[in-house]
Amino acid sequence: MKQILYVLGGILLFVGAVVMITHWLWAPYLYLVGAVLFGIAQVTDKYMGDSFVIRRLRRQQLIGAFLLVLTGVLMLTLRHNEWVICLLVAAIIELYTSFRIPQEAKKD
Repeated sequence: MKQILYVLGGILLFVGAVVMITHWLWAPYLYLVGAVLFGIAQVTDKYMGDSFVIRRLRRQQLIGAFLLVLTGVLMLTLRHNEWVICLLVAAIIELYTSFRIPQEAKKD
C-alpha cells in the first residue's frame, strides 16, 4: 500500500509541477494531492533501528516532505514563481536522503 502511495504521489507531484508552468487552474491542487500522498507514505514509513544517522536522515526526509506540501500551499497563495525555490530545497533534501538512507542501512 505504501508503495502505491509513493508512486501515485510522485506522479501527481511531477505532473502538477510541470503543468503549473502552463498556469492551468487545477495544477496546484494536483500537485498538493500528490505532495500529501507522498508525505503520508513517508510519515508512515517507520524506522525501528538504533542508528542515530538513519534517525537523523529520516527527520530530514520528513522536513523534505513538509516542504513539498508547503510548496503546494505557496502555489495556491502566491501569484509568481516563488514556489520554485521551496520545491528546489525540498527536492535536494529528498534526493539526498533517498541515497543516504539505504547506504546507511547497509552499514547497520
